[in-house]
This record gives sequence, C-alpha cells and structure tokens, in this order.
Amino acid sequence: MLNVTNLCAGYGKTQVINHLNFHVNAGEVVTLIGANGAGKTTTLKALCGVVAATEGRVEFEGQDLTNKPSFEIVDAGITMVPEGRQLFPTFTVRDNLLMGTYKRAARADAHRKMDEVLELFPRVRERLGQIAGSLSGGEQQMVAIARGMMSAPKLLVFDEPSVGLSPLLVDQMFDIIRRITSGGMTVLLVEQNVFQTLQLADRGYVLENGSIVQEGTGSELLANPHIKRAYLGY
Repeated sequence: MLNVTNLCAGYGKTQVINHLNFHVNAGEVVTLIGANGAGKTTTLKALCGVVAATEGRVEFEGQDLTNKPSFEIVDAGITMVPEGRQLFPTFTVRDNLLMGTYKRAARADAHRKMDEVLELFPRVRERLGQIAGSLSGGEQQMVAIARGMMSAPKLLVFDEPSVGLSPLLVDQMFDIIRRITSGGMTVLLVEQNVFQTLQLADRGYVLENGSIVQEGTGSELLANPHIKRAYLGY
C-alpha cells in the first residue's frame, strides 16, 4: 500500500532523515520507534506533505505522492492525527469533526460517516455541542482521532497520540487504536510508549539519527536485547 524509498528530508540546510526505506501493507499496523530527535515526526510530515522531501519517493497505492500538497495526499487516502491534537479550540466538537470532511467524497457522506465514528466514540457524541477547547486532554485526543476518521482514510497515521495523557488514558487510547485496527484500518504509528506499541504492531522500524537501523515484527523487536536496553529500560 505505502512504499517509501530513499526518503530524505529536513529543515533548511539540516537534513534530519537519511535514505529511509520502509513499507506498510494494507491492513497492517506498522510503527516507527526511536529516541527523541531520531526523525520520526519529520518522516511522518514528509509523508503527509508538511515537510518537503529533498530526495526519494513516497508511493501510495501505485501513485507517486512525493512532495504533493497535503490536500492531495488526504484525497489519496492518507490522514494524519498530529501530535498535540491541533483542534480548533473555539469551534464545537461537531464542527471540528466536520473539518475532517475536507475531501469531496467525505463531504458527500459526512452524516453517515459521523454516525459511524460516534459509535466508536460515545464520549465524543456526548460532547458534540461543547467547545473543543473546554474538553479534557483525553477527550480532545478522541476528537482528534474521530476527526481523522471522518476523512474516510485508507491509511491513518498517528503521531504520539498518548502525549500528555495519564497512564489510565494511555491505556484507553491504545484500546481505541486496537478497535480501529480490528475493523481493518491500516495504521502507521509513532508513539513514545514503546512496549504497548510493539505489542500492538505487526511490524516495526527503529530510527536512530535519522536512519533505519533495525526492523522486524513487533514480537521480534520486543525480544531484541538492544530494544530492551535502549527503549524498555531492562
């Protein structure tokens, strides 16, 4: 579904990621793990058209999306749930969800899609008329995920969905992602909670200093001595 070849990107004259090669198959949960500053978020931004690739190719379902505008990437079927949620804080929850129906096909089916999304997020249904900025952090994260799903994506990209959440809410967030993936959604996940992420993921790639240094199934990486020492603390 997604094939990334020799991808390089950065900011100004600073190159952050170096010749990355990875892929995501339809129906998979794939994770990118690494320390802060390893290049995970830059990779996601390059995929989604937020940061320009300086070299390499991003191909999705056979279509070259390298350096396409973000709206074209959303139209192609890739939606990112960004770090920090980035809701419209003065809009109602309902209006935030409708902002997810940017692409024409999603707008035409917005009401049916909202009913479908709210089945997954009953707490969000209860808050539809509330101003988004008044919600708790966990509720805002649910709205951010629900907004992403409103675009009817083929690939849902998560950037640090548990940042700023309590341990209980982190567990709830992983339960939500599990429910999404059990319905067949393809997911690319960057997340600081490496243990729960690798338990969830079909496969993973390890980024260090902007390069992929290791890859394997989630269970293989969980059992790897280097991963245990560097990311799991034992």
